[in-house]
Amino acid sequence: MTEREKILGRIREALTLSAPHPGTHGGHEPAQTFTGRPVHSAQPWLPQGGETAEEQLERFRAASLDLKTDFRDGADEASAMAILKEIAQVEGWKKVAAHRSTLTDKATQALALPVLRTDSGYDKHEMEACDVGITECDVLVAQTGSLIVTSRSSGGRALSVLPPHHVVIARREQLVRDLSAAFALIQQKYADNYPSMISLVTGPSRTGDIERILVLGAHGPKKLTVILW
Repeated sequence: MTEREKILGRIREALTLSAPHPGTHGGHEPAQTFTGRPVHSAQPWLPQGGETAEEQLERFRAASLDLKTDFRDGADEASAMAILKEIAQVEGWKKVAAHRSTLTDKATQALALPVLRTDSGYDKHEMEACDVGITECDVLVAQTGSLIVTSRSSGGRALSVLPPHHVVIARREQLVRDLSAAFALIQQKYADNYPSMISLVTGPSRTGDIERILVLGAHGPKKLTVILW
């Protein structure tokens, strides 16, 4: 019997068996019985976000290291801007893209480079040619090392996606313990007027589809930097 005939034989045999009823796991007991909302059920497997602000900061720092996020923690606004200028010099930035906000305006003023503003429309090819996209975010999640951006907080949909490097400027008070706290904050902030896009960013864009080799920048920015103060 050839391998092809063996495979087809196993398929024919499998088709004679009825599928298990959803939730029964084919007669086997599930690993854990679902007793509540998914976030509560998954809690035992998720890392702890930390109780204090310092614990949450250290958890976010550790998660960023695992995710290959370039996390920078400035002591104050001046040191944060110095960190940004240092990155720009090392990478040789010529032009940046940004939306208007309190934090991004401080960043672009500190850089003193040509800026593509996205608030009143832009050319997507011109944005792709920028070295970096600078945005704010809504909240940072210590538990997973993620940040949440929306179409309002990050200047639209493309600014955090098209340029090869995404830099997020944020304040420490935006860091929360876990995903539940993050979604509660989003709900409180926007109530019945949700933005058209809410995105959870967990490290730079990546894929491992080809021979399980990690490739950064497959579907978006190759680098993600978070500057916090």
